[in-house]
Amino acid sequence: MRILFCGVGAIGSTAAVLCRNLEATLVFIDFDRVESKNLLAQAYVKPSVGKNKAEALKLQLLNLHGVKAESHGVRLTQDNVAALCGGADLLVDCMDNRASRQVLSDYARQAGKPLVHGAVSADSTFGLVRWDERFVPDAEDTPGQATCEGGAHLPLLGLLSATLARAIQDFVKHGTRRDSLVNLSSVLAQ
Repeated sequence: MRILFCGVGAIGSTAAVLCRNLEATLVFIDFDRVESKNLLAQAYVKPSVGKNKAEALKLQLLNLHGVKAESHGVRLTQDNVAALCGGADLLVDCMDNRASRQVLSDYARQAGKPLVHGAVSADSTFGLVRWDERFVPDAEDTPGQATCEGGAHLPLLGLLSATLARAIQDFVKHGTRRDSLVNLSSVLAQ
């Protein structure tokens, strides 16, 4: 089983760490670099600052947990989505913008690949874990709007990442595709 995480910021990096127990190859795609401001809300350690996020997460999983993973330090685009995602058995969307989500969703639907989305609302009041057949990406209020910076929303991000990791585990082990709505009061299976 190859599980491909597209976007390893706050949601993706934390969910990936929580999936380290799966008998699967974890693959990370992210073009971004770890910044000091990411350390509060993302699963990176201080020595990772300045490194590509996908590569840094791969190295951390190996060094801290003995988990071998793969990394691609590139932006997912229409030109490379088939090459990057073609070998995946499960696609996991943790990206933070509509355009990238749409590229991945269009590919998954065309290729018949299972895709689960993990997303937090722009105002960080709720999060969703939703399988692609029932997911419609919302436009950002402001392009590139940050929703996971500074640690202000750590409890919500933790719940959402754990719920996403559980959805991935349930799919790998049982083929189950369960959606969830997450807020600070509850996690509701849908």
